[in-house]
Amino acid sequence: MTNSDQMSNANWAILFSCWLLACISALGSLFFSEIMNFAPCVLCWYERVCLYPLVLIFSMGLFSFDKSVVRFSLPLALIGWFITLYHNLLYAGIIPESIQPCTQGVSCTEDYIDVFGVFSIPMLALISFSIIATLLFILKRKLSK
Repeated sequence: MTNSDQMSNANWAILFSCWLLACISALGSLFFSEIMNFAPCVLCWYERVCLYPLVLIFSMGLFSFDKSVVRFSLPLALIGWFITLYHNLLYAGIIPESIQPCTQGVSCTEDYIDVFGVFSIPMLALISFSIIATLLFILKRKLSK
């Protein structure tokens, strides 16, 4: 196996990890809303708008390992990361309720799950987007060499 093949396999593994994490996150969000009947708030919908296309973009990038997958997926991952960061700050009470986008329907601070007092739904989304964005930055750096 040549050095180029090893580099290609490592890049593909990074992209596969992104795809796997995006799939798990998307299925988790669908599980919470469709099976557990947790109604998503406005910010959850915005996060889904960023997350669901990532599953398709990563899927298409995996088949032929298209290097442009980073160019299309990284902006979505970063936008999703900023929305989830805002959601977590709102959930933690750091951002005042007067500027919440959830004025109608389900509150953005609704406490559906809280594992160990840390892992809420917004925190799980922040972790997911953080890992995906970090892996995409690593992949971008490796591809630019």
